[in-house]
Formats: sequence, structure tokens, C-alpha cells
Amino acid sequence: MEVKWLEDFLALAQTLNFSKAADERNVTQSAFSRRIRQLEAWVGTSLIDRATYPSRLTEAGHRFVPIAEQTLQGLYQARRNLQHEEGTDARTVTLTALHTLSFTFFPDWLTDLSARLGPIVSHMRPDSGSMEQNLDSLVDGDSDFLLTYQNQHVPMLLDPQFEHHRLGAETIIPVSAPNPDGQPMHCVEPGFAHVSYQKTSFFGQLVAGALATRLPTDNRVHVGSMSVGLKGMVMSGWGLAWIPESLVTVELEDGRLMRAADPEWDIEVEIRLYRSKENRRPIVKRIWETLAAG
Repeated sequence: MEVKWLEDFLALAQTLNFSKAADERNVTQSAFSRRIRQLEAWVGTSLIDRATYPSRLTEAGHRFVPIAEQTLQGLYQARRNLQHEEGTDARTVTLTALHTLSFTFFPDWLTDLSARLGPIVSHMRPDSGSMEQNLDSLVDGDSDFLLTYQNQHVPMLLDPQFEHHRLGAETIIPVSAPNPDGQPMHCVEPGFAHVSYQKTSFFGQLVAGALATRLPTDNRVHVGSMSVGLKGMVMSGWGLAWIPESLVTVELEDGRLMRAADPEWDIEVEIRLYRSKENRRPIVKRIWETLAAG
């Protein structure tokens, strides 16, 4: 058995096309086909029905897909765990975090955590802009933790093996630049100029889920994935946007931004840290136990 055989099989199970799967795996089609046959010989039964076009999985092939996925995930996680058991790596944690949280919440939180546990080396993965991809980084074991906002309107489709701690709360508020009279340049009203989020981002799903049924018709003048970018567009007068309050506290105080609607248009979210129960790295366990202790 070779790990690459399992990776080949999952690529083929996804595409059901030998040529496309071989390209994806960067091997010739003949070499790819040979490796699939070697896997079938090791398993002892056919996994692919080659009598049809396009190819399809046999019954055994369908049953083998989750086995291959779980085997690879376990092997990759074990390798990461072993690589992180010595030296600096023993106190290194990898996180995926929403962009806003990475600089409004994370620095002070990590400072407090380090004061309780000792030095922690953090490796921050970039926010992909897509909630699904951020979740995948945790599911695939590429991150020890996922730091994210959470609200009932953005479901977290995670298996029971993933658990979370609530670290805090945040309010997402509609803001606008002021006009010369000291009033909001843009308000929540029919045809309002809207600086909005990509639909696949957390805030895109949040605003759509929490407010869409009662939002008046809008005029989208800009679409982005990061709150800090939308904040800049709002400050330049392009329109209003829903922004985490922690990101606009200074601008609200000095008058460069102002609320664009009553608090009934605010959205409350939690700040959560997720991890997999199967991640047995000592530093991950220590962090989790420290958070549980309060």
C-alpha cells in the first residue's frame, strides 16, 4: 500500500475521469491507471467499473471512499503531530482566523493566553474570504484552531468531533460617512448605496441571513470580502456597510463615521475558537484546558 494510491483513488472518485484525475495528480494517464490497478490488487476487489463511460465506482468503491479519506486524514494529522513535538514547534500553533479578528481581537487574546501558558508561537493562515474554505482548513487538519465569528444565520456544518469555546461577543453595525450637516450621508432606505460583502464570506452570509427579509432595495456600489476594505470605501463616501464595531470605534468617536441606522439594525455575533477533538498535540490540549478553566 502507498499513500499516493489512496490520493489517486480519491481524485478519480471525484472526477470519474481517468484523464482529468491523472492531470490533477500530475502523472501520465498510463501511470495513473497502473497505480489504480495496484490499489485494487492490494484491496482484493475492483473499485472502478471500467465497462461504462464515464467510469463509475463499484459498490466496493463507494464503500472504500470514506475509508480512504479517514486513513489519509489520520496519517496527515499524525505526521503534523510528530513534526510539532520537538523544539519551537512544540509551542507553535496554526490558526485560521477571519481577517477582522486577526487584528482586532487576536493580539490581546494571545497576549493574555501567553501570560498564563508561557510563550506561544502563532502561525496565522490568511483568511480565504470564503467561509467554506476557512472551515476546510480546520477539517483537513491544516490548522489547529479556527477563530471566527458565529451567528445562527451562518451555520457551522461541522461533525461532532469539532468543538468550540466562546471567547467573547461583537456587534456588527451599519455605518456611513457624515455629510456636511453632520448627518449620515447614507441611510437604510429604498435605493441606499450599499458597500457589501461577497456572498461566500461570513459577513455576506450573515447580512443576507439576518437582514435580507427586511432590507429595502439597495444599490450595490462595491463588493469585497474584508471588513477593513469596506470600511475604507464607507469613509470615502461610497455608501453604507455593516462593520464590526471594534473596527470602527475610533472613527465613531472622532466623527469620521457615524451610525447609519437605529440599533434595531445591529447584528450580534459570538467570537468562537474551534478545534478538532482528534488533534492530540500537547500545546493544543493545554490551550483548550486553559480556556475551559476560565
